[in-house]
Amino acid sequence: MTEKIKMACIIDDDSIYVNLVKKIIETKKLCDNLLIFNNGKDGIDYFESILQNLGHNDIPEIILLDINMPVMDGWEFIERFTKIQNKFKKRITLYVVSSSINATEIEKAKSLSSVENYLVKPVNIDELEAVFARTA
Repeated sequence: MTEKIKMACIIDDDSIYVNLVKKIIETKKLCDNLLIFNNGKDGIDYFESILQNLGHNDIPEIILLDINMPVMDGWEFIERFTKIQNKFKKRITLYVVSSSINATEIEKAKSLSSVENYLVKPVNIDELEAVFARTA
């Protein structure tokens, strides 16, 4: 049985990619709510603010994270997120989604325990559906 994702998060500065993924998620009804941040700093600020407030209701189950962004890149986000990830009451699955096909970056991302997988842009519909598929 598949359990629907209630909330997902996209952290990416590429507005065309974000709009495309948002449209696919909405059309395929892959989750109920979607948070979007343009850089890692806005994303980590959100997660750290949740920990300050006791209400853990607005925690995404999935994060789609770009690596190359201004202000705070994906690597910095992962470094800070890893320090707080276990404080949340639910599991948050992190996917790196990047246009980079650099083998070193891919291996680095896949070697991190907080990263579920590395997806290369453009992500297709089947890949997104697989990310959002949950077995109860």
